[in-house]
Amino acid sequence: MPQNAFKNQQPAAGGKQLSIIPSAKPNLSSEEVKAVEEIITSGWVTQGPKVKEFEEAFARFTGAPYAIAASNCTTAIHLALLAAGVQPGEIVITVSHSFITTANTIRYCLAEPVFVDIDPKSYNISVEDLQRVLQNDCEKRSGELFYKHVDRLCHDPSPLSFLDKNKVKWGRVAAIMVVHQMGMPCALSEIVNLAKQYKIPVIEDAACAIGSAYSPDGETVEMIGRPHGDLACFSFHPLKVLTTGEGGMITTNNEQYDATLRLLRHQGMSVSDIQRHQSKEVIIEEYPVVGFNYRMTDIQAAVGLIQLKNLPGVLEKRRAIARYYQEQLKDIGWLRLPEEPENASSNWQSFCVEILDNAPFSRNQIMQKLRDKGILTRLGIMNAHKEPPYRPQQWSLPYSEQMRAQAMILPVYVSMTEQDMERVVEALKAV
Repeated sequence: MPQNAFKNQQPAAGGKQLSIIPSAKPNLSSEEVKAVEEIITSGWVTQGPKVKEFEEAFARFTGAPYAIAASNCTTAIHLALLAAGVQPGEIVITVSHSFITTANTIRYCLAEPVFVDIDPKSYNISVEDLQRVLQNDCEKRSGELFYKHVDRLCHDPSPLSFLDKNKVKWGRVAAIMVVHQMGMPCALSEIVNLAKQYKIPVIEDAACAIGSAYSPDGETVEMIGRPHGDLACFSFHPLKVLTTGEGGMITTNNEQYDATLRLLRHQGMSVSDIQRHQSKEVIIEEYPVVGFNYRMTDIQAAVGLIQLKNLPGVLEKRRAIARYYQEQLKDIGWLRLPEEPENASSNWQSFCVEILDNAPFSRNQIMQKLRDKGILTRLGIMNAHKEPPYRPQQWSLPYSEQMRAQAMILPVYVSMTEQDMERVVEALKAV
């Protein structure tokens, strides 16, 4: 995403030029340019010592014992599901209200998602609906939990439509995957405690949540990614608070998961590039498992280290923008503003508002009115169950669908000026 992509201007009333306010913008500087130049000059551009350094720094920041870099968050989640033991024919309980990656990675494992609804206040998984699915739609067999309605999911293109159910653990609930949507932490304590009752691992899709924090007891503040579940996965896409262009990270407190993830991300190779490079003896590697090429490069890691160093200031600016929006927009009666949970702190990757039924125009019309004034907004979060690969299954997810239809994301980025924020607020008040 080139920096000059945001310098476009458009005519305004009276022939004046209006500068475009983008919905998001990566925070990159000459520091990142210099860091990349040093890596290119070094000659070691693929996964190597910088990736290791970035992993260690990321682990320190989140408080996680282990951090494993990946090529992006999609591959990170795929690896996390495999490490957690998700097998063909099994079930992962998650939300539909998320980017399509959340559902797709489950299919990568030849497993199938079972969707639960969201809490309309937080945009995150509803603990009540999760509990309902676990209690009413699942049953225990031989000490394991199985989804009772798995036959309803056997529609093409679901992998369940072609797997032999006599050769797999058909419908076993293998994991719960929660999402910290748009950087807003979900109800981790309740979810983790619920999962422990059923002995199910919890994977956190923390793609948006670097820098967000959570207090499990109301006093201790812990970073998202510590992790509170079994594994947490982050994205470094340009729209995220921390970017490496593309890239991802997995954190865990499980040593066996750490070893498995490192093995799988590098073609299942038993020896790392660094070990082979540093050894004074010839090393013959082995490939004990089928793995993937899901590695981060040292170029990306060098950018990530600069971004991580500057993250506290980035978070401060984003939170200041969110506070400004909260204060200035609170009296618009047709707009519902996002709410931070009492025991959590968002990184404000996105400031997502809901256009209520009493609004003078539809969500799309309001987005266009802002666009006409040079202000770019984005649609709220998609629903996987409304997309063709998942549509054959029938799901009752009213709050997910409501937010899909009525949510709008306002501009938030580090270089946003007071004048930019004022323009956004005035444009909304003028609707």
